Amino acid sequence: MSKPDDGRIGIVAALVRSSFLVDSVYAESSREYGLTPQQGQLLCVLMPQPRGMSELGAMLRLAKSSLTGLVDRTERNGLVQREPDPRDTRAVRVALTAHGAKLVEEFYDETCRRVAELPGNLSAAERDTLADLLGRVVLANEVPAVFLEPDEGVSAAHEH
Repeated sequence: MSKPDDGRIGIVAALVRSSFLVDSVYAESSREYGLTPQQGQLLCVLMPQPRGMSELGAMLRLAKSSLTGLVDRTERNGLVQREPDPRDTRAVRVALTAHGAKLVEEFYDETCRRVAELPGNLSAAERDTLADLLGRVVLANEVPAVFLEPDEGVSAAHEH
């Protein structure tokens, strides 16, 4: 079953181990900003706009009870607030507070910087190829936009 060690790993191990690597960087960055990784994800998802609970549950792939607990804890920390949904009086949206928006911008910038360093041993062309291939995998699997690329308009979203 073992393969000769030629310095290469297969696609399954590469994807799982790269996910572990990114998760580790994300968790370390979260801790330094006083967040759990789940709170960091929630704040990043809310950067462009407030979102309803069902939309958040689908994006973060959390059950309603888990999401409610996450929002409750993040709200107690003064980072998000619930507000009425203007389109549905029975529903609420979750929005960043001013403190949450400032914190997530710093957290987001630092996390982007750290993740961008991970493929530092690749050439610019290899990095572009890696981004293209991983982007195709993400799109084919309909992964929600839980983390936007810096040039995908996060800063522009703050101007609304």
